[in-house]
Amino acid sequence: MIPQPCGPRLAPHSLMKAGGLGGRLAPPALLLLCLFLLSACALRALLRPLPPEGTTDVLIPPDTTFTMDDRASLPARVWLPPAGATLHGIILALHGYTDSRDAWELSAPVFAQAGYAVYAPDQRGFGGTASRGVWPGTARLVDDEAALLTQLGARYPGQKLIVIGESMGGAVAAVLAARPGSVADSTVLLAPAVWGWDQLNPVLAASLRITNSVAPRWAPDPARAGGHIVASDNIAALIRFGRDPLTIRAPTVSMTRGLVDLMSEAQTAMKALHGQVLIAAGRRDQIVPPAATASAWAKLPPSVRRAFYPHGYHLLLRDTDRALVLADILTWLHDPDAWLPSGADAGAAAWWAAAPWDSGVDPLAPAVVWDGTWQEPVWPY
Repeated sequence: MIPQPCGPRLAPHSLMKAGGLGGRLAPPALLLLCLFLLSACALRALLRPLPPEGTTDVLIPPDTTFTMDDRASLPARVWLPPAGATLHGIILALHGYTDSRDAWELSAPVFAQAGYAVYAPDQRGFGGTASRGVWPGTARLVDDEAALLTQLGARYPGQKLIVIGESMGGAVAAVLAARPGSVADSTVLLAPAVWGWDQLNPVLAASLRITNSVAPRWAPDPARAGGHIVASDNIAALIRFGRDPLTIRAPTVSMTRGLVDLMSEAQTAMKALHGQVLIAAGRRDQIVPPAATASAWAKLPPSVRRAFYPHGYHLLLRDTDRALVLADILTWLHDPDAWLPSGADAGAAAWWAAAPWDSGVDPLAPAVVWDGTWQEPVWPY
């Protein structure tokens, strides 16, 4: 059974009110914002090492380990359907930047209950991998994903192979889905990280490149730049993320430089996506700017299904109303041509039609609409 939406919505202060994503920041602040990119999400205290306090600090050991062609090991958590249940497919779940295999604790049990086996590995350079904290390169991340799918296909012959990527994981999944002969049967891109070099503020891009050349191993505290950014309205999930021992709390400059390289490749990959693909975005996403998402959507082939959630944040499968997104994904996996139960596909069409992407306005500079209730700028809708 899919859990029902519950809990109050968080009304965070906007970074833009302090001169953030759309304002003018001094280069050091811009760099810190980029280093904060896609990592945590929000509450400054959650990003610092804290004394043990209950289950939020528990290190959960992996259920299995995948070995890559260079003998690198990727530990993974696994959620399987109930005994005797019909197996509908195998899900390879790819986490976001600074995150880990634990990113799927809330959503994976729902997929498993619906008849899908979920394998959530730590991607190379993250979680409990030996190379934790070292950026592996886009090609290596994508090659790892392809190898994981091949191994899962051998373990479950004849089963449908599904990739669900969140944020950075969505960028990795997109690059693979654009490769000729991709081995995934279905791909779900959840708020994919597409804030590439062409979408970055030129000062921010230059600051990152310069800093990477002189201090690539510098790892500033991202909370100093992102204290007002919220990646989800689920505070309990953010606490778990921030205190999880597998979370990287302060990524290095070189890791962030590598992330932007990946995001640029993901932007380019959007025009070449093939197979069954569902892409989703949230109106409240404060991590990937709407202009970057719009640029990616403008490249999508007509066959790609789109879902837009007016109350969705960046971490769509950790939000308090994640049940809507989960139900949509399960419906789409069962019937890719069916209307999504939440109406998010109609919402995507409405948002796109109302936005000025095709009216002669620069698609990288979308209009900002102020929502007085939330007291923050939101996407045109």
